Amino acid sequence: MDRLLPTVIVVVVLLSVFTLMYRSWRKRSKRDSAIVAGYPFPSAPGKVLAVARGYYVATTPRDTPLERLFIPGLGFRARAEITATDAGVTLDLTGSRSVFVPVGAIDILTPATWAIDRVVEKDGLMLLGWQLPPVSPGLNAPAEAGRSVDSYFRIIDPSERVRLVDAIRSIAAGATGPADRDESEV
Repeated sequence: MDRLLPTVIVVVVLLSVFTLMYRSWRKRSKRDSAIVAGYPFPSAPGKVLAVARGYYVATTPRDTPLERLFIPGLGFRARAEITATDAGVTLDLTGSRSVFVPVGAIDILTPATWAIDRVVEKDGLMLLGWQLPPVSPGLNAPAEAGRSVDSYFRIIDPSERVRLVDAIRSIAAGATGPADRDESEV
């Protein structure tokens, strides 16, 4: 009997925490459900410039690296294959449909050290900043211009990373970032 009350209290607290986590995730997924991930694939896929394998970490609103967007296809961490073609970048995440980002939507490419709950060595992540497609007006939402987002990747092979970064910079000349970004000041 002397352990019953503490056990009940712990169970109630745990259930409360899990309930809050579930409600928060549902609210976030509902909030982001109208966001379209990527653009339509071009009819001609284009010449492959570089392919890199690694891990997709997250997509966040621009300059808000601690707020994950629950965009269909980009909502969860996964193994990834990132392909740069002369038409844009294709993100193939395990368990999700492919996402295409055209050259014109890419505006930042820079190293990063952390995003959400992933912290790595200095410049261990690749940040690909891009514009989401504009959202057309719906029943509950007005039309919205494309939002700026940042997608974070951890590329396994350093030589693949160099080839991928060079390829993306060659097709999206404006896709640059600060030479030495220190997220701790964001």
